[in-house]
Amino acid sequence: MPARSTRQGPRTRTAKRPAPARQFSRKMAAVAAAIAVAVVAAVAVTVILARGGAGESRRSAGLDPFPGADPGVAHVHGLGVDPTDGTLFAATHYGLFKVPESGKATRVANRYQDTMGFTVVGPGDFLGSGHPDQRENDLPSRLGLIHSTDDGQTWTALSLAGQADFHALEARHGTVYGYDSGSGRFMVSTDRRSWNRGATLPMADFAVSPANPDLILATTERGLARSTDTGRTFAPAGDAPGLVVLAWPTEKTLIGVGSDGAVQVSADGGSSWTARGRLDGEPEAITAPDDTHLYVATSSGIHASTDGGRTFTLRYRDGTNQ
Repeated sequence: MPARSTRQGPRTRTAKRPAPARQFSRKMAAVAAAIAVAVVAAVAVTVILARGGAGESRRSAGLDPFPGADPGVAHVHGLGVDPTDGTLFAATHYGLFKVPESGKATRVANRYQDTMGFTVVGPGDFLGSGHPDQRENDLPSRLGLIHSTDDGQTWTALSLAGQADFHALEARHGTVYGYDSGSGRFMVSTDRRSWNRGATLPMADFAVSPANPDLILATTERGLARSTDTGRTFAPAGDAPGLVVLAWPTEKTLIGVGSDGAVQVSADGGSSWTARGRLDGEPEAITAPDDTHLYVATSSGIHASTDGGRTFTLRYRDGTNQ
């Protein structure tokens, strides 16, 4: 539901730039793949996606989903911080990882679940979506909305198992917001089991206003889009820089990162933007626990900022945190 370098001095951007097609297309490639491999399975939404079971028996048999070198923390889909102790989690194509301030990241529960949408709701409380560990072939290829109350050690399916593949999720205002890549539709749920289906709009990411549950901004190939009706409709958001990922930690702090790594900040809900700094690599995921702390995953690693995105340090990259 609740990472992602010294930057140039701030400047206000006025020219509108659509999100660059190359980066947006790369982010959206997974959407096309999800549609191509659609397999609808009638599976009870109470199935437990826990450690053990068939997956454990396959591990016991010595089956390895990735023989040879472990792919590690690669292709990051989502980031989140557990408020209990500030632990950073990275949801990747090859499992959910705990990312320490020093030392090697550890794969949670030794599961290679391809967690696409991911958000931290509260202490130890996560929501996710995506595809199961290859060894857990008794599960549907689309996990729907799944829930963990133990820092990702075990997962329970809540709804849309076998149907939805949420590539972006956010939990706010007692509501779960999600973008289903299979249908290209924005969806909203107040009970995590029944869903209101909104606009169909290809998007790379979205963010919900901390102050207004109806206000949503989304990054699209044609630029930033705004909804004022909880995602039922979207319209162009006016002059805005090209952005790929978004975080909206406080009412006065909306943060976006473009495909060139440029960090932009808005204090008025996306009406105007100021450049803050720049990251190395194309953005993959972002999380901002507050208006000063920011994590951005890029193609070069996971980066951290403690000054609202003005400067960054490399928080994690496989091979450098051993």
